[in-house]
Amino acid sequence: MSPAAINPVIQGGWGLRASLALAALLVLAFSIGLAVSIGEVPIPLFATYQAIANKLFGTAFELSRIQEGIIWDYRLSRALVAACCGGALAISGAILQALLRNPLAEPYVLGISAGASTGAVSVMILGVGAGLITLSMGAFAGAVIAFILVTLLAAGAGGGSDRIILAGVAGSQLFNALTAYVVTTSANAEQARGVMFWLLGSLGGVRWEDVYLAAPIAIIGFAVCQLHARALDAFTFGIDAAAALGIPVLRVRLILFGLTALMTATMVGIVGSIGFVGLVVPHAARFLVGPAHARLLPASLMIGAVFMVLADIVSRIIVPQQILPIGVVTALFGAPAFALILYRARKPQ
Repeated sequence: MSPAAINPVIQGGWGLRASLALAALLVLAFSIGLAVSIGEVPIPLFATYQAIANKLFGTAFELSRIQEGIIWDYRLSRALVAACCGGALAISGAILQALLRNPLAEPYVLGISAGASTGAVSVMILGVGAGLITLSMGAFAGAVIAFILVTLLAAGAGGGSDRIILAGVAGSQLFNALTAYVVTTSANAEQARGVMFWLLGSLGGVRWEDVYLAAPIAIIGFAVCQLHARALDAFTFGIDAAAALGIPVLRVRLILFGLTALMTATMVGIVGSIGFVGLVVPHAARFLVGPAHARLLPASLMIGAVFMVLADIVSRIIVPQQILPIGVVTALFGAPAFALILYRARKPQ
């Protein structure tokens, strides 16, 4: 079905929109339930929801202690962080594509993820901050430095969205090289293996403390971006058009770029660098609901969350007795999906 056929449905009344939002939440809840149920120790899907009901609503369903321990001490927190990570990265991609007016813009391409990885590795291996700086704080500092560097490089090259993408590629290579240098010169063999696995995306060490960090960042980031949906619509026509419509261009750009850096850095600090989510998911959401950001941002949030949860499931079952880095899975699915998007968007000869 083409976007033209879908959009009139999405543009229906509030009742239809509420129904679609409820359906999206149910799909996300089902995906999280699957992620909690599937593993080396299978747990019935219904038992997963019973355990959650016991904890949240005080019900008295009878479950084994082993099952409840697996659900609460390992799998549920992992699934929730995956959902937050996917949603935040997808929103970040949608924001950058609107602000830069470039369909290739996303945190990974612009070097923000690479800078965040360098900052996190500097804290992890070099001990930058002498224990006063957390992994997420180091990742945020690296993301901000990378974005500033990419912006300055693009401005020196004459500006324009194409220059920003090229500067982002250069910045990514630079910070990836710095990360590799730190790992190879300062880490022992065990640290190097752990860091390299983490850099490809790992949810293995996620606990509830990470949920308490990732969830507020993703929710608040989405809420603030949603409040700027009208401004984002204006930015898709250019800075001059946005200013003519009364949008405070500088303030809005600073807020949204800052939020993008914060969300990306937080998620990278928790799970490592994951590509293609911020690039592919906004395009898929745009195909389904159209370009208006009042619908695009919620759709990106939900699709990104479900995609990451399903990718986590695949990473745990695709190779028996082994867990793949989740970044490998997102790339394996994301690259062909992006190729399909490019093919469908080709201009007729």
